[in-house]
Amino acid sequence: MNIKPLADRVLVKPVAAEEKTAAGIIIPDTAKEKPLKGNVLAIGKGTKDEEMVVKVGDTVLYGKYAGTELELDGDKYLIMRQSDILAVIG
Repeated sequence: MNIKPLADRVLVKPVAAEEKTAAGIIIPDTAKEKPLKGNVLAIGKGTKDEEMVVKVGDTVLYGKYAGTELELDGDKYLIMRQSDILAVIG
């Protein structure tokens, strides 16, 4: 993969949605919620007004409608502004 985000953009690989509940019930694809957590794969250089806080390898939480979805080689990714990221999970 050779995607380089520009400015304050971040490339995120969403974490897979849960396949089963705690009770062992299998969740069908139509009922799965969009994951709100992912791993940062690439970041831009930032802007003169906004320094990049997240770094490659961080696990982040983002808003439900954040980013633009893209698919490359069968994998799904999100590209979003750093400001769409709500938190970094330690």
